Amino acid sequence: MSADQLWKSDAVRALVANLDPGGLIRVGRRSRGWRQADLGARIGCSASTVCRLEQRGRRADLDLVRHAAKEVGVPTNVLAASLGLTGAQATRVAPERPRCAQEDPMRRRTLLAAAGLAAPVSLLTSLDDALAIMPDPTGSPVPFDSRLAAARSYFDAGQNATLLKALPGLLADAHAAADGRQEIAFARLSATYSLAAQGLIKIGRYDQARLTADRATVYAQLSGSPLVSAAAARELSIVLRHQDQPAAAQRNILLAVARVEATGLNNEAQASAYAQMLSTTAYTEARAGDRDQAFAMIREAARAARDLPQEAPNSRLFPVTPAAVDLYAVSVHWALGDARAALEAGRRLQAGQFKTAERKGRMHTDLGRAWWQWGKAEQTAAELLSAARVSQSEVRDRPAIRKIVTELRSKHPHAVGVRELVTAADMTT
Repeated sequence: MSADQLWKSDAVRALVANLDPGGLIRVGRRSRGWRQADLGARIGCSASTVCRLEQRGRRADLDLVRHAAKEVGVPTNVLAASLGLTGAQATRVAPERPRCAQEDPMRRRTLLAAAGLAAPVSLLTSLDDALAIMPDPTGSPVPFDSRLAAARSYFDAGQNATLLKALPGLLADAHAAADGRQEIAFARLSATYSLAAQGLIKIGRYDQARLTADRATVYAQLSGSPLVSAAAARELSIVLRHQDQPAAAQRNILLAVARVEATGLNNEAQASAYAQMLSTTAYTEARAGDRDQAFAMIREAARAARDLPQEAPNSRLFPVTPAAVDLYAVSVHWALGDARAALEAGRRLQAGQFKTAERKGRMHTDLGRAWWQWGKAEQTAAELLSAARVSQSEVRDRPAIRKIVTELRSKHPHAVGVRELVTAADMTT
């Protein structure tokens, strides 16, 4: 049987339908006459690890799955379909499952989790459904890059509901374009999933964000672009951090930093990616309690950003500026429990140094967190009120900031600015 016939056989189709990439690796290994030890020698692991890989499939380490699949000749599109990452195939292979009574509690939990957010529950559910079974392409005549840029602008403006509404159609169209297996199409698909992860992280939907960040990572590697891979790795590390997996977050982001550095940093786009990844790494290290490493990384990020323009070009994948790195320094000190140092690091920051409403709001919320850590209720309220005026969603939609507002209302109801803040954040109920 030829390789082409093998990967189109009924046995392979059944493995894809069952979302069993481990089974595909086993088929490919046996077709080459290799033992598990032979494959293990090629991918740097033991025969027992290969055995577990072939048995666990989707639950195994994704990088190891991709490496093994490549060695045994599993076609990229077949592997992607077996991982549940190919929209069109998923629509055909996965039959629509009838809703059952057991799903009702899950739907109720979704409703409760979304309470108080700007994003209607129907939009969250629509995105959840699209991640399970990709909808048909929209057929929109508007160029995809223009629509993706518009979706990014929704995020930048804090329009989370509008972003969630746009994502299912964008993902469907990006998947359809990626059927041609061109690297640029994979890059666009990865960028769309990264944007989805950003939006989901912002509103505290970490399980869905983990799924979208994982998919962004897969398609970024298929794109061959180190900068697209860096963007996906950054989102994944942020999700891991929120899911209380600091060690995994650190490993992931450090590997991404190394890949970006390997580009040679020969232009501003690469230098901005490097500065962004170092800044994210510094904050990740700070959240893990590694003070020395966090400070070393944020200093290196400041050096990397030193020659970048004060305002990043619109098209830049990592729109980092020196002020953005200074804002990360505020977060690093806050994460290490030093509120005074955080406020000192942000003393010269001004909202005008940031281009988007999301970043302006983030500056105020980061300073507000530091004031709250220091126990200064009125200063906290003032910063969060400024954030709400610039971007209401930065206060209303972020769970950690909502918690501070709730505690301000409960513990300091008569402090200057608290009542106005609650109203501005649309948290009166």
